[in-house]
Amino acid sequence: MSDPRPDLGGSWVQAMAELREKRKGAEPLEIHKLATATRRLISLMSSKQIPPELAAEVCSLVESAYSNFESLETLSQFSGFAESANSGDTTSFFDRSPIQGSANPLAPPLVINHYSNEVGKVKITATATFSGAYEGPPGCVHGGYIAAVFDEVLGSAQSLSGNPGMTANLSINYRRPTPLFEEITYEAELVSVVGRKILTSGRSFFEGKVTAEATGLFISVDFEKLAQLALEKLSKAEE
Repeated sequence: MSDPRPDLGGSWVQAMAELREKRKGAEPLEIHKLATATRRLISLMSSKQIPPELAAEVCSLVESAYSNFESLETLSQFSGFAESANSGDTTSFFDRSPIQGSANPLAPPLVINHYSNEVGKVKITATATFSGAYEGPPGCVHGGYIAAVFDEVLGSAQSLSGNPGMTANLSINYRRPTPLFEEITYEAELVSVVGRKILTSGRSFFEGKVTAEATGLFISVDFEKLAQLALEKLSKAEE
């Protein structure tokens, strides 16, 4: 049985932190700007009373814009695979993740701020600010998005095991409403590694109070085999 509090040493954690810093801006700055502008449009659409004539005018502009993209080369399936970075493909490093992708307008985005390696405890911290596009209860973040962000936060923590996997179970306890338009802080830690099972836990905070808690079980997988299976499926679909 593995140590329930794995001491990975500083090397792996430090390497991940350095790689994240190095990979900042992996996508051209113009792509990040486009994602930010689109993200703002989505936020405004979800929170403004839009007159029909203005909606028609803007729709024409948007249709004109995306018609410029339709003939472009499509990314490989794994360049946009949301979990490819913490699952082994560090070259993409979440630029297009729907949760923390700076190049993805669907992402809030979540920002991983810090990796730390205390004695017997590997942790990360992160922040996110949710616009009106993520509203569930009035003025608060939808519970489904809260769960999705925890999946990403805990997924980043489990990647520090050195043998990451896929989510097998995610459990959320909602302690109090998570407000929109406010910075929410997250922390997560690697709890144990037993065989292929990786257990993580995390919390979210607003003004120092816990808004939600989560635990996640991940199962280590062979991502080369997973990628090969996906490619075979893609090839059959193109036949």
